[in-house]
Amino acid sequence: MISINNVNQLYGGTQILWDLNLEIEAGSCTCIMGRNGVGKTTLLKCLMGLLPISNGEILLDGEPLHSRNAEFRAPAGIGYVPQGRDIFPMLTVEENLRIGLPVRKSRTGDSTGEIPEKIFELFPVLKEMLHRRGGDLSGGQQQQLAIGRALVLEPRVLILDEPNEGIQPNIVKQIGDVILKLNEEEGLTVILVEQKLGFARRVGKEFRLMEKGRVVASDKMANLNDELIRQYLAV
Repeated sequence: MISINNVNQLYGGTQILWDLNLEIEAGSCTCIMGRNGVGKTTLLKCLMGLLPISNGEILLDGEPLHSRNAEFRAPAGIGYVPQGRDIFPMLTVEENLRIGLPVRKSRTGDSTGEIPEKIFELFPVLKEMLHRRGGDLSGGQQQQLAIGRALVLEPRVLILDEPNEGIQPNIVKQIGDVILKLNEEEGLTVILVEQKLGFARRVGKEFRLMEKGRVVASDKMANLNDELIRQYLAV
């Protein structure tokens, strides 16, 4: 589904990604893992068109993605939840969610102009907080809003960058439940940058370990053993 081939990326004169190769299969839930500073977020930003690549290629279903503007990702069916959430704090929950409706209409032909009820089934708190400003929500509620906003598109691929950072444990569990439901019951392809090993093992089907801007190990999550953890994840 997504192929990243020999991608290099320089940021401020420093090379971050080095001949990086990565394959994401349709219907998978792939956790991209590694210590701080190995290029995980840079990789996602390149995938989303937020950072240019120096060379190499990024393909979606065999079609070049790296040469398209960032605005192409949402209509192509890619939902993105960035690190730090990036909701619109002065807009209400409803207004944040409605931002994706025009793209949803163009993708699915849905002309109702209504937020999908599924969003509120997954995150009931958003319905309760519908008319509150995003900036007034707790960190966990803002993360639920950010995920809900991405899901309004009805994406084929959902990309999440450390969705549990600074989130209370009960909401971490809820986010995990939502990812499992979307991936296992609805077949949504999920790409997840995650530092919490327990969470990654709970929701992930595959892992990709990064070191110094490269993917150095790829396998089923069940094969993430103590040696790999010691070599590439332990601090």
